[in-house]
This record gives sequence, structure tokens and C-alpha cells, in this order.
Amino acid sequence: MGRVNRDVVVALSLLVFCGVFYWSSLQVEDMGYETIGSEIWPQLILLILFVLGGSYLFQSLRDTDHGAGPGGGFRGWLGRYRNALSCYGLFLVFLLTLPWLGMLIGGTVFVFAVLTLLGERTLRHHLIHGVVAVGSISFMWAVFTFGLRVILPQGEILRIW
Repeated sequence: MGRVNRDVVVALSLLVFCGVFYWSSLQVEDMGYETIGSEIWPQLILLILFVLGGSYLFQSLRDTDHGAGPGGGFRGWLGRYRNALSCYGLFLVFLLTLPWLGMLIGGTVFVFAVLTLLGERTLRHHLIHGVVAVGSISFMWAVFTFGLRVILPQGEILRIW
């Protein structure tokens, strides 16, 4: 087992927060009219987070490669987290353009851009990314619109049509 590093501290913090939030979910008032309790959904999410946090802790404890990666300093940090920072940047652009593009167009462009950023950059893979983007966003939109009866942002472009 290696020394305690930042990953171990983050994993333990996540597990503690999951425990605190789970305990909090036990305090949710029973309204008496629902089929299943109001606390079930948060508890299910917290259980999944707890399992993922435990997996993260296990991997960080058995990881022996504590300092590997590109150089130190700010440039090294940017090199290590370039993909994650790029995805966050794309998500910020998605959120800022959501009022104009809407969920269907903006979501499809966002998923395509992230897949293209992280994946292969060939014509064949661009076509696959496009199919995945259109299919996944269409499915998600249908679930929210017809299954959950939630109206997602339409955007200015689709409102004109």
C-alpha cells in the first residue's frame, strides 16, 4: 500500500459526505400519499456514489504511480487535465448557447464535440460520433418530453420554425 495522497483524501471525503447525506435522507418527511417514499431517489443516487467512491478509494490506495505524468508546475497540470478542462469548456459553451440553440441542437452539437475531442478524428469516426450524438440526445429528449412530461429548452432557432 502506498502513501496517502490527494486521491485517498478526496475518496475518503466523498465517502464521508455520502454518509452524511444518506443520514440526512433518512430525515425526509413521509407525506403519506406517494407510492414510494421521497427518500428513495436520493438514497439510490447516494448508494451509487458510495460504491463509486469506494472503488476510487481502492484504486487510489493500490496505485503505486503517485507522481507520474507530464512535468510539474502549471504546464504539467494543464497537460494532465487538458481533456477534462476541454470538456468543461465545451459544457460551458453548451450552457451559454442553450437559450439560442435549445436542448436538441445544442445537446447534439455538445455530444458530437466531446466525442470528437476525446475520440478518433477520421471521417468514419465523425459519422459514428454524429449518429451517437443524434441518437442519444433524441432518446434523452423523448424520455424527458414523453415519459417525464418535462419541457426542455426549445431555443430560438426551433421556435422560429
